Amino acid sequence: MLRYIFEPGFFGSGPVHVALAVGTVIAITSAVVGVFTVTRGQSFAGHALADIGTTGGSGAFLIGVNQFWGYLAFGAGAAAIMELIGIQRRRGRDVATGVVLGAGLGLAALFLYLGTQYSSTTGASFTLLFGSMFVITSSTVPILITSALLALATVVVLARVLLLSSLSPDIAAARGVPVRAVGAAYLMALAVSVALSAVIIGAVLSTALLIGPAATALRVTKGPVRAMLVAAGLGVAATWLGIVLAYDSFYWPPARRGWPVSFFVVTLIVGCYLVTYLRPRRDRQDVAREAPDTEQVCSPA
Repeated sequence: MLRYIFEPGFFGSGPVHVALAVGTVIAITSAVVGVFTVTRGQSFAGHALADIGTTGGSGAFLIGVNQFWGYLAFGAGAAAIMELIGIQRRRGRDVATGVVLGAGLGLAALFLYLGTQYSSTTGASFTLLFGSMFVITSSTVPILITSALLALATVVVLARVLLLSSLSPDIAAARGVPVRAVGAAYLMALAVSVALSAVIIGAVLSTALLIGPAATALRVTKGPVRAMLVAAGLGVAATWLGIVLAYDSFYWPPARRGWPVSFFVVTLIVGCYLVTYLRPRRDRQDVAREAPDTEQVCSPA
């Protein structure tokens, strides 16, 4: 039956092996970071960092360096500026995010224009915006995996104080939590996660892998730990199945040219999220009882 699911050469393909390995690590990292992104109400910040990643990727392409370094440099810089000029309240964060996003997209337009004018490389803009797991080189795999593990470790170590500061910054500050420093560290981890997602599914769609599985998991589970596990499972499953479908699409008639991996991954993620709306809604009192108590978040287990 495998012949009807996997086209010839799938298991022996080097690019497929790289895509599966890198995609798995990045999907897990995005899921864990994404749970806190949704909980903290910073999905817009993640989207802004993804769009600013377009600026970094196009700038890196323009000067001839690996696009990941452009994603990472501009993402980290934007996160630092957003934290510097923003405040801890959501309204202040949104204003800071919008200002940085506007500036970043302006530069992206310039870099993309210059790249198309002075480079003969074809398909670079498409890869930048929508990604391609099958063009990841083996030499960049250690860098990507190391970056993913660092971002994942940062969020896991700060998980308890991140949750408390997300639910109530005032209580967190009263308990001695350095809310501003924790927020800055989290934003850096978010920038790394978005940069990694941009490598595999493109700068424009990278927040789909960050927000989609996390939002889906938070709708069907109770508690952040279960949400992270479910989100990681959904992200990995969508990535693997997306790779299989993208590879098989090279054999689909009539064109036999292949469909983008990012299309399949994002479609599967959105489909999973929409399925959650078919579940019966829980009573509001049940939801209120399941809400975590901010006074107990940082208490010893």
